[in-house]
Amino acid sequence: MKKYILLINLSLCFLAVNAQKRADSVTFLLHKFEQHIGKETYYINRSANVITYNANFKFVDRGSAVPLKAELAVTSAFEPLRLVLKGNVARSATINDSISIKGNEAVIRVNDSTYTKKLAPLTFPVASYAPGIVQQVLLQYWKNHRQPASINTLPNGSVQIKKDGEDAITFNGKTLMLDRYTIGGVIWGNEILWATHEGQLICLITNDAEADKLEMMLEPYESLLPTFIAKAATYGMDLFAKATPKTTTADKIIAITGGTVIDVVNSKPIPNSVVIIENGVIKKVGKVGEVKIPAGAKIIDAKGKTILPGLWDMHAHFEQVEWGPAYLAAGVTTVRDCGNEFGFINSVQSAIDGGNGIGPKILKAGIIDGKGAFALGIIQADTKEEAIKEVDRYKDNGFVQIKIYSSVKPAIVKAICDEAHRLGLTVTGHIPQGMTLQAGVDSGMDMVNHVQYVYSIMKRNKDRSINFEDSISIAAIKFIKQHNVVIDPTLGVFEMVFRNVKDDITIMEPAFYSLPLPLQAIFKNTGDEPDIAVKVKPIYDSMVKIVKVLYDADITIVAGTDQGFPGYSLDRELELYVQAGLTPMQAIKTATITPAGVMKMDKETGSLEAGKNADIIIVDGDPLNNIRDIRKVTTVIKGGRIYDPVKLHHLVGFSK
Repeated sequence: MKKYILLINLSLCFLAVNAQKRADSVTFLLHKFEQHIGKETYYINRSANVITYNANFKFVDRGSAVPLKAELAVTSAFEPLRLVLKGNVARSATINDSISIKGNEAVIRVNDSTYTKKLAPLTFPVASYAPGIVQQVLLQYWKNHRQPASINTLPNGSVQIKKDGEDAITFNGKTLMLDRYTIGGVIWGNEILWATHEGQLICLITNDAEADKLEMMLEPYESLLPTFIAKAATYGMDLFAKATPKTTTADKIIAITGGTVIDVVNSKPIPNSVVIIENGVIKKVGKVGEVKIPAGAKIIDAKGKTILPGLWDMHAHFEQVEWGPAYLAAGVTTVRDCGNEFGFINSVQSAIDGGNGIGPKILKAGIIDGKGAFALGIIQADTKEEAIKEVDRYKDNGFVQIKIYSSVKPAIVKAICDEAHRLGLTVTGHIPQGMTLQAGVDSGMDMVNHVQYVYSIMKRNKDRSINFEDSISIAAIKFIKQHNVVIDPTLGVFEMVFRNVKDDITIMEPAFYSLPLPLQAIFKNTGDEPDIAVKVKPIYDSMVKIVKVLYDADITIVAGTDQGFPGYSLDRELELYVQAGLTPMQAIKTATITPAGVMKMDKETGSLEAGKNADIIIVDGDPLNNIRDIRKVTTVIKGGRIYDPVKLHHLVGFSK
């Protein structure tokens, strides 16, 4: 009897799915940070031997519409014929691609470039993470071709699909059996997708073109989203742990010899040095010949190289497990995560700390927004009671800071800050709409993310550049100094969004063409058209100058990137600080001892001193002479564990 009841329950569970599958239109609900922000509806038209899917994809991200229209045509056997995409894939990134397949040739148009390409066996058009229907049909194509290890994609690249298992999900008191897949190559890293045995997509956990987490849910099953997010974090870290490089070691005693140590405490280089590490802690730092190397130590020859403390990124968004190796490969051993999905970041941090994943030390800043059209995420507070509840929950789950976001009401900012301070937490974040930086700080904010909030309280000229000599600008800087406000400028973000898309992107990122192809596609289209770029240049130039003005006023600056070229963006941030007028040593301190002090961790990390954690990088060059040499990381040590940056980069799809 139980067997028949189970069969009946399964039939009922699939009833809604199959009803949608047979329908002429199907809707996926779109979510960012778990918040419902839009939908994708696709329409099916069948004629002769052709099935055409027309998709209307649109979400609103913090008040900005991101619309995309797509058409996918395939044969009844799911062989591709045509894919056309036009619209936005992020707030500041567009797509205008078409791929037409005839015989063994494809005509491809990407933006304003058109060319033909011979068709390799097993080829399917996929130009973005969206729309979801393209990936649903791609999955069917993969099945029809006996689940090949790899499928070529147009306009370039390839995807790898694997069935990772099955999950029994409880829905409305019944059991829903779903196939679980990983898809690599559409975005950077792996997407996780759940579908019925018949191939109907139920949930897709992916990342959008801003590298933010995005979830697609088949409409009837939206209530299951938290379940899928939790499973995705667990499965993602498990996959990652299995792929850990076998060469990663944890030696008891390590001796780094012959390199130049950068003493960030005393702002000086120490040539021909030795660093002794025992059990993950720095034991001695001194000159070659003056420090005895213990017997049996693993020797790392650093002659001609520079030894620095592990770098800090004070404005990270650890949106997927692949960020871990990318950060470490670039020498970033500590990050402050400035807002994430609650369950996801907890799982990622736990996996890394427990040795089941690879990544930097994560300091969590819990995001709180207010309700409204520009809100981000589902953790929102519009009353004092809600504010206290959310701050308390973050504190109870190991968060060290609160991040205020843009829609928090002015009165609630003070309630958040008061409760955070009562619990020993500091507060950073955006300056909410309707407030000034001064008002945010007067309400209790200790730190401010993004230089734009400093720019906004200074006197502007007609071309929107800053008049630094005006009394308003002078008073703004004085206020920030008097209130000991910490600023993470994130200049690299503004360089990216204000850049001329026709300019050579390798000026910003020399390793651009080593990035995974999905990342290259996103960044190439991020920025402004030439006429707009000229108009906004005075704004960006003033933001760069603000960093120097802040530093000269003895205001604390910490290096942070928000999101950009994974790992490498911190290098670019430091380069921009040097362009602004800081010395390389001053710039390096913003990513080492200064953030360690800001986060009250300078007794244990942030510099190369006896007794501190062995978070160390070795670079092949002299970043004090040329800050760009800080990119040439040859060895990363986190807590005494040695990592090879090349292997880490290969692990997450970088070519070198």
